[in-house]
Amino acid sequence: MTEQFMLGLSVVLQPGVLMYAFLGVLLGQVIGVLPGVGAITAISLLLPVTFYLDPTSSVILLAGIYYGSQYGGAIASILLNLPGTPSSVVTCLEGYPLAQGGRAGFALLVTALSSFVGSMIGVAAVVLVAIPMAAFALKFGAPEYTMLVMLGLIAASLISSGSQMRAFAMALLGIALGMVGADATTGQYRFVATESLADGISLVSLAMGLFGVSEIIKNAGAKATVRPTINLSFKDIFPSWAEIREMGGPVTRGATTGAFFGALPGTGAAIASFMAYAVERRLSRTPEKFGKGHLPGLAAPEASNNAAAQTSFIPTLTLGIPGDAVLALIIGALILNGIVPGPRLIVDQPTLFWGVIASFFVGNIILLIINIPLIGLWVRLLSIPYHRLYPAIVLLICVGVYSHRNSGLDVIMTLAFGLLGYVMKRFRFEPAPVLLGFVLGPMLEDNFRRTMLLHGGDFSVFVTRPISATLVFFVVALIAFTAFSAFRTHRDSSRSPPGDSGP
Repeated sequence: MTEQFMLGLSVVLQPGVLMYAFLGVLLGQVIGVLPGVGAITAISLLLPVTFYLDPTSSVILLAGIYYGSQYGGAIASILLNLPGTPSSVVTCLEGYPLAQGGRAGFALLVTALSSFVGSMIGVAAVVLVAIPMAAFALKFGAPEYTMLVMLGLIAASLISSGSQMRAFAMALLGIALGMVGADATTGQYRFVATESLADGISLVSLAMGLFGVSEIIKNAGAKATVRPTINLSFKDIFPSWAEIREMGGPVTRGATTGAFFGALPGTGAAIASFMAYAVERRLSRTPEKFGKGHLPGLAAPEASNNAAAQTSFIPTLTLGIPGDAVLALIIGALILNGIVPGPRLIVDQPTLFWGVIASFFVGNIILLIINIPLIGLWVRLLSIPYHRLYPAIVLLICVGVYSHRNSGLDVIMTLAFGLLGYVMKRFRFEPAPVLLGFVLGPMLEDNFRRTMLLHGGDFSVFVTRPISATLVFFVVALIAFTAFSAFRTHRDSSRSPPGDSGP
């Protein structure tokens, strides 16, 4: 593994590749800072650029945007109580009170250090686990892939920060949208109203509409937020030794939690950050301090979401299963370059695989170096009124969508998906499961069909093969545990005295 990692370093330290790594993390941090513009919008916009780059450089660029946005998202959360990325929602709970108390610079430095340590732990996990995972994945056949995709879809729905049933419904909507176009087996058109949809709905249109345009619609009429007073003096920024010691345990636990959840298909950095925050609050001897600018509650989620951002590439590259919606786009970029992620990727494309892994190590060092000096710049960017930003963003989105397939219908559909995403968010339906269902749905259908063809329509094949049977067990256990938890919560609430309001 050491030799392979050094091979990756030799790739990423080439001047041209290093330039794309730097550009990716810098763009990612800027995108994470700006409210209403997430990594998924930036990656969608840059998908056409991957046509003109070699696969290694293109994936390093897009991956840098992804984990760079984890750094930048914390900045908007701390300064304006406005999460730049979904995984930065938890950062608002402790970071914003610190900023309101005049310790914004301190909070920004804590998040930078926690993010760096979490990322390094995540990179180490990728290096240690990726090869065993790929060797194990070589044993996968159509039945195993069918149940693995099923587990990812259910996990994305049931382990959701919002309503589980609504998230599951959105995953089903994504599967339905993925069925539009010509059938891969028979060639028959399905749900095609015009020949322009014969190739299916564009992934770029769906992603940019649901996430980019919908956020612009949502924020266009928002009232201006009062900016906090920010003190960036040397004394106020750097933590004391006591505070550094206080960060050690939460950062380690948060990074471990993030590395675990990031490696699970269908979870991602947002869920990892919520779980890390919940763990710290459960273990804390002073839980009453949480929500008031408590240091462990800030450090643990930041370490967690950055570790998850690294380890989420394990199922993405070795199994072809995206860890979250952004990685679904990165899989799309690989496919557009003629490379299919999966168990053979390490063997067939070692330069690409280890180059991308080594870029995580180099990219996070670059982020740490540029993050602290540029804090003042990020604050100035946040002072720009949002109504002056969104016209240019809409124009860039339309240009990016049209250049993908040279189709005016794709631009119209992007705007339509933007309206759909806005309505979904107003009624608390999460858009991320839609994109996961859109990407995983065709994979589920293809592998299920292949299983039925190879085994004569015998459903017992899913429980007679060891790996497939194990995945079936996890699917059933996950559903049963969720149902039991919901039943217990309902039972406890029904037993509580309705009129007991205390003395």
